[in-house]
Formats: sequence, C-alpha cells, structure tokens
Amino acid sequence: MTIFKETLDEEYITVSEAKNVLETVEAERAADDDRELRYELARAVEHVNRFAFLDGTESRALVEELADFEKVEPSVAIKIADVLPGDRTELRSVFANERYALDGEELDEILNVVAKYA
Repeated sequence: MTIFKETLDEEYITVSEAKNVLETVEAERAADDDRELRYELARAVEHVNRFAFLDGTESRALVEELADFEKVEPSVAIKIADVLPGDRTELRSVFANERYALDGEELDEILNVVAKYA
C-alpha cells in the first residue's frame, strides 16, 4: 500500500520563524503526557536553538527590507537573514548559486541593511 502526499502550500520562512513554530509544537507536546518528542523533532528544535540569531519578527523585517533590492529574490533574502553575513565574502557565498553577480556597491548596501539587525 502506498500513501501519496500532496503539497498543498509552500512558504519560505527563516530559521528564527521556524524556531517560533517549533517552540509552539514543543509546548503542545510537553502539555500532553501521552505524546513524546520524537527524535526528528528534538533534532529540529536543537538546530533552530543553535542557529537562530534573531527573533522571528526581526528576521521577517530583515527579509522584507532585503526584498526592496531589485536583485534579491525571496529565497536569497531568507538565506541572508539566516546567515547574517558580516563581510562581502560571506555575502558572495550566499549569491554563489545565482545566475548573476552583484557589484561592490550593491553588496555594501545589503551589508548595511544586515548590520542594522545583526
């Protein structure tokens, strides 16, 4: 017997926003004595606790501010909000898979926005 699953909706979220969601799930599981925290969920909670540097609202504000840049796609803005690059080299690594490259001035503008939140 095969069970097929269909993707109904898809949305990019930052690690910080995922942390908020997982905290809610973790609290629900802790309140119910019959449900335990599965291994995968525990590892996901551990991951977001380690790598979420901003809170959810700050990271979403950063993503929205980065979306104002012409060449920054939503998925790239999410990566930048998760990584919080501190210099041009780190920021270039985020754009490594893209089909375009940014010049130094554009990189500096993005880094100035990131610096407000980091």
